[in-house]
Amino acid sequence: MLKAIDAGVLRVGYVEYGTPGGTCVVLLHGFPYDVNAYSEVAPILAAANYRVIVPYLRGYGPTRFLSPDVPRSGQQAALGHDLKALLAEMKIETALLAGFDWGGTAACVVAALWPERVIGLVTAGGYKIQRIAEALKPEPPEAEQRYWYQYYFHGERGRAGLAEYRRKFCRLLWRQWSPNWQFDEAVYAKTAESFENEDFVDVVIHSYRHRFGLAAGDPAYEEFEKRLALSPAITVPALALEGAGDGVTPVGSYSHFDHLFVNGFKRRVIPRVGHNLPQEAPQEFAAAVLDVSRRRRTK
Repeated sequence: MLKAIDAGVLRVGYVEYGTPGGTCVVLLHGFPYDVNAYSEVAPILAAANYRVIVPYLRGYGPTRFLSPDVPRSGQQAALGHDLKALLAEMKIETALLAGFDWGGTAACVVAALWPERVIGLVTAGGYKIQRIAEALKPEPPEAEQRYWYQYYFHGERGRAGLAEYRRKFCRLLWRQWSPNWQFDEAVYAKTAESFENEDFVDVVIHSYRHRFGLAAGDPAYEEFEKRLALSPAITVPALALEGAGDGVTPVGSYSHFDHLFVNGFKRRVIPRVGHNLPQEAPQEFAAAVLDVSRRRRTK
């Protein structure tokens, strides 16, 4: 059932499953996806007596800004702060966080800056905190080609293209990023409704400009961005999932940051699966969450 709560600068839309008194798991989607990415993962965890919260990120679905004066930022500190505010408003003292793409970044930010709120972490790819100071350092041509959409967004033509063709654009990314996933139009259309949010374009464009140092951040998060620039270690139990068929972030893309996980870190590769790990491999994603939860309980 869809619910909503005022938290921080947002009225957050979210879906809740499971046992109210159970260990809380927060599942976080990325771009260009929404809560439907977890439509099979969440019931598995609920059946194991977990309380499962799946929020729409800022700029997606029913989530709305409470004030027209708040910058429509998509920067990593904003995403992390939104998650922290949601936990506080829902009076969730600690939770296990799991996310991919932007959701992985939000989960890593909270795990790094506020570890006392996090009992474990599942992150697609690995350490997803952006190193903005190094963003203009070029990568090999094959990698640069995969990021074409980010460079497109750096110009106003890209903003206009996303605004006019958002459903076609995001469908193309789904196909490129998950080439082995045979999703049908009904599955895509259900998620694509979330891209009609009035702030979707502004948040997405700001996200991909800010991470390259091409747009100023929201001053409200400047302190947190300074802390993130130091690449803080993640001290909670963590597991990184990777899809062997990911068309945008191939296996090993984040492995050079593995030393920043300092509590029994694990990495697991799922054959053939693409970028949308929870929707393409729900059993494996849920198993990763349960694995991290068990490790926490045996400490």
